[in-house]
Amino acid sequence: MHHASSNSMPLHHSSVKWIPLWSSMVFLCRSPKLLAWSLLLVLLTLALTWGGYLLVVGYIDARTAGFFQQAPEAAGIWGWLKGLGWLVMKWTFIVVSRVVAFYVAFLLAYTLSAPGYVFLSSATERKQAGQGFVEDAAFTFRGIATDLLEGLKIGALGLVVTVVALAVSFVPLLGQLLVLLLYTCYSALMFLDYPTSRRRWSLGHKIGWLSRHGRSTFRLGILPAVVSLVPVVNIFLMALIFPLFTVHVTLNFSALELAEKEGKAG
Repeated sequence: MHHASSNSMPLHHSSVKWIPLWSSMVFLCRSPKLLAWSLLLVLLTLALTWGGYLLVVGYIDARTAGFFQQAPEAAGIWGWLKGLGWLVMKWTFIVVSRVVAFYVAFLLAYTLSAPGYVFLSSATERKQAGQGFVEDAAFTFRGIATDLLEGLKIGALGLVVTVVALAVSFVPLLGQLLVLLLYTCYSALMFLDYPTSRRRWSLGHKIGWLSRHGRSTFRLGILPAVVSLVPVVNIFLMALIFPLFTVHVTLNFSALELAEKEGKAG
């Protein structure tokens, strides 16, 4: 099993040719098998996310409906201020709760559809590497249990990120930037999970890789993070771009790993 050491020297990104998103899209579209598998995953992810989103939103609304049924009386200046504050709180809660509901639903869809994306990532790397492709780790019960455990860890971390993002989102300006940064790092981690799962990397190993490749982490995670923060529309867009970003992250991850190996050999 080929693992990159977490103690290796930082890689000079200037020595690695970055694969842009457009090139990843062309790579995907030129492979009928990868494209067909991606379309199936889009439908599966969309169905699971939309269904989970409706369930979570329904649960939240059922538990909080009483708080926003009737606005306070707008009598005088003080009453007008209370009414305005109530309205701001209501819409803030609606927007934030929808973002949270999306992330909970998407994490559920992510967990259930993960084997399909691991397969897509593996097929992408096989097509890219050709004869140099390194076979996956052995298919064993212990290996499956390890993959499931790592998936649960990432899902649990996602819930923590969602809660922290909710807490800091109320801080003007700085809070929004922190939320975007949190979701950028987490988005990169989610996609990195696919090419590293077949190598049986631990969560700590994956986070270490992201830390060493901070610039790549930002470039890989920023667009899906921005998309995920747009209420309602994010459900459809994330389902559509998820296979593409799985391919995109896999191609760049493989390129960075190959550069590190060549750097060590040199």
